[in-house]
Amino acid sequence: MSMNKNHPFHLVDISPWPLFGALSALTTMVGLIKWFHLYNNNLLLISSLITTLIMYQWWRDTVREGTFQGLHTLKVSTGLRWGMILFITSEILFFMSFFWAFFHSSLSPTIEIGMQWPPKGISSFNPIEIPLLNTLILLTSGLTVTWAHHSIMENNYKQGLQGLMFTVILGIYFSILQGYEYNEASFTISDSIYGSTFYLATGFHGLHVLIGTTFLMICLIRHYFNHFSSTHHFGFEAAAWYWHFVDVVWLFLYISIYWWGS
Repeated sequence: MSMNKNHPFHLVDISPWPLFGALSALTTMVGLIKWFHLYNNNLLLISSLITTLIMYQWWRDTVREGTFQGLHTLKVSTGLRWGMILFITSEILFFMSFFWAFFHSSLSPTIEIGMQWPPKGISSFNPIEIPLLNTLILLTSGLTVTWAHHSIMENNYKQGLQGLMFTVILGIYFSILQGYEYNEASFTISDSIYGSTFYLATGFHGLHVLIGTTFLMICLIRHYFNHFSSTHHFGFEAAAWYWHFVDVVWLFLYISIYWWGS
């Protein structure tokens, strides 16, 4: 694309990644269905690998455009910020549906589940054990990602690197503890509406933690290679916003599902 233009907008070059990404996502979903029904995960593993490779190359191109080619002008950055804000808003509405289902069932338990919450036969988690530890981990990670953000704004390379590293480690630690918690659970997703709402809400949050940890890990690598400056680091800002959103959702999950709902 010619660089001679009289406007601040970024007209994206022709790229194969949106089409290939959509096809690989479709194949991943077909692989997931095949795994669920035929207990064969070959297609899922192959399509997940292809999706990962496409994501890597798409992000690589975006990093080149914003960091090295200077195509992310102030106007483009403003658009990217609004895009991230609207995306997080859609994620809030996504989680609202799970909270709605939880409170709809818990505030008025039906006779089928014994007219009590948690339902008869369900042994819920102790909220002051692993759930409380995970809460402290995520709150601490919110502090470390803010530390990294302020360090980058002050051009403090070393502290920015340290803050991001601690945040990624805490995110991984959270996921390990949640996996352990699931492994020790006395109920499954098929155990009444309690199991369904518990695993859907906490499971999707866990998926968001994994995505956010990956997001921050990419930022850690980019920061290591000096991609960020004090005035040009929206990639990191978007990751930090996403991580704070994950923190807030967990607080609501802990208070409602683990503490009040137990």
